[in-house]
Amino acid sequence: MALTGEGADIYRSLGVRPIITASGSTTARGGSKLRPEVKAAMNATAGVMVDMAELNRRAGEVLARHTGAEAGFVSSGSAGGLILQSAAVVARGDPALLARLPDTTGMRNEIIIHKAHRFPYDQCLRATGARFVEIGDGRRCRPWELEAAFSERTAAVAYLFSPFTTRNALPLEHVVEVAHRHDVPVIVNAASYLPPRANLRRFVAAGADMVIFSGGKSVRGPQGTGILVGRRDLIDAAFAAASPHQTFGRGLKVAKEEIVGLVKALEIFVAEDEAAETARYRRMCEHARDALADFDALTPTVVHDQRDYMIPHLLLHFPERWNGPSRDAVFEALAKGDPPVFLHDIGPPNELAVDPFNLDDEELEIVIRRLREVLSKG
Repeated sequence: MALTGEGADIYRSLGVRPIITASGSTTARGGSKLRPEVKAAMNATAGVMVDMAELNRRAGEVLARHTGAEAGFVSSGSAGGLILQSAAVVARGDPALLARLPDTTGMRNEIIIHKAHRFPYDQCLRATGARFVEIGDGRRCRPWELEAAFSERTAAVAYLFSPFTTRNALPLEHVVEVAHRHDVPVIVNAASYLPPRANLRRFVAAGADMVIFSGGKSVRGPQGTGILVGRRDLIDAAFAAASPHQTFGRGLKVAKEEIVGLVKALEIFVAEDEAAETARYRRMCEHARDALADFDALTPTVVHDQRDYMIPHLLLHFPERWNGPSRDAVFEALAKGDPPVFLHDIGPPNELAVDPFNLDDEELEIVIRRLREVLSKG
């Protein structure tokens, strides 16, 4: 069990409490549990030296093969991948321009983005000195607004796929068609949009020029890795901006064993039986739903829509008629308990969810027990 054993003891020796993560593969809660095969591959390669440029090229070929892209690159997480996307479209691999970043004076430095697609991590796109040209009003966007946004300074159009993002943006296929007519690339952030595994190929097939996925979430690779894929010239430009080169992205370093770990994790991920995996998650959620059925005012419900809830979740809805502890009080009580339990809380403000992704069966029973204890108070 994750809360016992050598790994847990090492954390405790540092004064850090092991936790139970029923919130999914969130970075703040440690990402995901590494696959045993990934740990073995990382341990085996950690003491062997290689040429990093060659390793990056060969690993990128594997990423490209599994995504249908021309080329790939292992980035330092999806956030690092966003920075490299921006550097690639602004500097296009030109060493003189890369040396000037984040001073983009005179460069193509504008990235068109739906106002509805603004979110905390888009700062990574602006880290290079790029500036946003927003389209739409946050609720909708009309085709003419996209057309009017292009200028001689446009470097790219950014597009976001993420749970709980508005569906009122212009369709990706339309954005690609218009952008390509203006000879401008489309860069996609799909960091947390796996599974389904079909999404690995979906956005490249739709015409996106660069796509980033997290390597440390559903793929269960090293937490500090990302899967950056796309057009060969743009991936080459991203690599020119990245470590081991002594340029703008030098700090976005990925260790050799992390690169190997991601490649191993991705190969396992694409070969897995997604239907069986989904069925297991659903069984776990149904078990939790049945165990909490007497709290019927919360309408415990298993949800899975592959848009906001990419895998089955147990959803708890806190209506006004509920006379127990509030949604926020429940979250806080679980997080401050022993062991700390973190629930999925990024949905609507009156809902909490149990995400089974990082839970084993024993941990699920602890989550159920703790939920029952907290919900029964008040």
